Amino acid sequence: MKKPLYRLALFDLDHTLLPLDSDHGWGEFTMQIGWCDRAEFGRRNDAFFQDYLAGRLDIHDYVRFATEAVVQRGPQAAAAAHQRFMDEIIRPAIRPEAIELVRRHQQAGDVVVITSATNEFVTRPIAQAFGVDELIATELARGPDGWLTGEVAGQPNMREGKVARLAAWLAARGWDWSDVEATFYSDSMNDLPLLEKVQHPVATNPDERLRALAQERGWPVLDLFKEK
Repeated sequence: MKKPLYRLALFDLDHTLLPLDSDHGWGEFTMQIGWCDRAEFGRRNDAFFQDYLAGRLDIHDYVRFATEAVVQRGPQAAAAAHQRFMDEIIRPAIRPEAIELVRRHQQAGDVVVITSATNEFVTRPIAQAFGVDELIATELARGPDGWLTGEVAGQPNMREGKVARLAAWLAARGWDWSDVEATFYSDSMNDLPLLEKVQHPVATNPDERLRALAQERGWPVLDLFKEK
């Protein structure tokens, strides 16, 4: 067996590096700025979030719903709104403990990757705020005009899709699984396929089901945002 050449530090984003769900939070923010009907959008946004927690989310339906206002408003308005979202919601929520964990891996020479089911429009600026260049997220289709259509492009980066998308990311660099030693931090049972694939799974701020499974399997449990 050949020795792995590269160390990967893989991070889920929502409730792992962030103490919130950025996808759900973006939806809440669009209600605050008047882009959608508060009652109807709020009801559906909450329902989709519960579907995600239960592991039954239809991500194609959700992406159409979540990006509808962005698609309609266009790139300039969307970029301006996302900047406000970063300033008002995301940056105040970024904890020093999360930044420190990412920096520790970077300083150790690990290749740091954020891998998130949330779409690239929402997550790209968040990854940049963490100082992480490598992002694997659910990609969005674009029309002939170059703007978003509301559809998913390719395989969603969710559940088994996270394993497939990471394999494609490795292949694009001329690597395969045998070339890397990977640590993956995640809070959710939705990420079980990738947690089981890597050498070093870390249940991070885990939900009840993942906490129980981690304890059963002897995986490390990291409560990154535990109040001191």
